Formats: sequence, structure tokens, C-alpha cells
Amino acid sequence: MQVEGLSINLATIREQCGFAEAVDICLKHGITSIAPWRDQVAKAGLNEAVRIVNSNGIKLTGLCRGGFFPAANGADWQKNLDDNRRAIDEAAAFAADCLVLVVGGLPGASKDLVAARQMVLDGIAAVLPHAQAAGVKLAIEPLHPMYAADRACVNTLGQALDMCDELGTDVGVAIDVYHVWWDPDLANQIARAGRMKRIFAHHICDWLAPTKDMLLDRGMMGDGVIDLIGIRRMIEAAGFFGAQEVEIFSSENWWKRPADEVIATCVERFRNCCQI
Repeated sequence: MQVEGLSINLATIREQCGFAEAVDICLKHGITSIAPWRDQVAKAGLNEAVRIVNSNGIKLTGLCRGGFFPAANGADWQKNLDDNRRAIDEAAAFAADCLVLVVGGLPGASKDLVAARQMVLDGIAAVLPHAQAAGVKLAIEPLHPMYAADRACVNTLGQALDMCDELGTDVGVAIDVYHVWWDPDLANQIARAGRMKRIFAHHICDWLAPTKDMLLDRGMMGDGVIDLIGIRRMIEAAGFFGAQEVEIFSSENWWKRPADEVIATCVERFRNCCQI
């Protein structure tokens, strides 16, 4: 039976299987929406990955990831822009709903967050015409402030939407509950994103208390403290009814379990912990 409204970000079972096997396991559990990472696609081969997706009637709720714009010098800056254009082309090959942007942190020895955020804005502006020509939407994913230095200097939904205001059409946001659940202005910013029609993706997992690793200890839905139903209610009230995409990095738990068990658990928790 097909599971409506659920997508699996393939990072969730990245340690257990490759692209083709991950797709097979998702299909076995009635899941026909996925979001792969570019390294997973590269290992399978872009053409083969596209063939697998198309032949099985699979939808990509996103491709992960573009971004990492800030650079310490001009050569690295150009390299980053070129890589983002390649990522856009890959997303276009899949007809993905969006290319998710993890924007990058402080370049080199810099301590200037304001300058890094300006580089992000300039970088997205530089590749946006390529994305528009390819028919690819760009989704800025604000990351929790603990990643501001090394992964993403855009840390709130409000900051991401301010960039969207400056950039114009075809740029929106990926709302990952792991990164935004704590934000006291979250309700207002989700409503704002809805008015702007900027919500392109909704990622789910859970925040464990205590968290043992700030990158690789995400929880399965229902095992932590995030109000998943409450956030989903806000997102649907804002007009987004797309799939909820499970994205779990869990080096000491879920990545050590059989992929079939992980996906079965995702389905069960989605039904019991995430639906309004």
C-alpha cells in the first residue's frame, strides 16, 4: 500500500545501502518519494539513478545539496559557483522539486558572519539565472546556530526569508524541524513563508535530549522533544501540503540497524507521530 505524504531522505539509510537498494526498500514499504544526496547519485551514476527513478515512478522531493558559497579567495569562490551549477543540472535531470542549499559557514580564518551571509546572498544570486533556465527551485535550509561557523551561517527561518525577499522568484526555504524547532518566532516566520509561497520542503526527525553528537545523533520521530504535529499544523496552515521528508543522521543507532527496519519504523512513526 502506498504511503501518501511521506518521503525518505536517503541519508537516513546511507550507511546500509546504495542508491538502487535504498529505492527498492522504499518501494517495498509503499514509499514513492525520496530525496537523495549527490554523493549517492554519483556512486550509482547520474544516468542510472535517473533511469531507476523514472522507471519506478518515483518523485524527488529534493536533491541534497548545493550551497557552501562563502570562500576565502576568488578561485574557491568560482569553484563553489561551478559546483552549484552542476548541482542544479543534476536536480533538473531528476525534475526534483528543489535543490536544497546548505549555504556554508565562515570561510578560511574569517570571523565575520555578516560578510559570510553576504557571500551566500551573492552566490545564490549568481547561480539563480542558471536555476531558472533549468526549471529548478532553490531551497535555502536554515541550520541550527550550532552550525553557524562551519556549515550554515543562515540560522533562522527569518534570515532565510529575508534573503528570499532580496532574490525574488524561484528561491524558497526547506523547513527542517531539527534546525528550527527552538525558534521563538517560528510560527510567525512559517506564516510569512506561506504568504510568500516560499515553502519548498519540510524535513522531519526528532531532537534527542540529551544529544550526544551535534551532527550524527538525530532521533527518530517520537523519540525526542519536537512538537512535530504542531509544526506540521503551522506548515499546512501556511499552504504547504507536500510530503514530510524523513532525514536522520544517526551514527550510533539508526545507521547501525537494517535498512528495512529503519524504513518500516519511519512509516510507523510518520503515521503515529507526524500526521494531523
